[in-house]
Amino acid sequence: MKKSLQKIEDYYYRKGLRGSKLRQATENDSEYLKILKEKKNRLTKTLKIKASDRKKYIMSTDHDYEILGKIYKLEDKKLSKHDRELVKLIRTQLEHHWRSPINTFLDNLLNKYT
Repeated sequence: MKKSLQKIEDYYYRKGLRGSKLRQATENDSEYLKILKEKKNRLTKTLKIKASDRKKYIMSTDHDYEILGKIYKLEDKKLSKHDRELVKLIRTQLEHHWRSPINTFLDNLLNKYT
């Protein structure tokens, strides 16, 4: 049976690896990297990803590509200031360290209402 990215991640997760240790383990796993590269090659043929986004975002699942495709479509529209801020926040969820931007966003929201 062919392994998937998720199965490989689950294997390391069951071994107790979390966060940066889990990421480091997958980055050192040749089978994981091979599957990830194949998947990225296949998916980038359907969606033209900006070089800066390719470097910045993980893009390890089909959902990541679907989300980024929708973000690109929204960024081409005339969005309200509020909607632009939401799209900007949603972009951060594709990053390795997505918790920091969401924490900053929540801090700003709390400051607005206190």
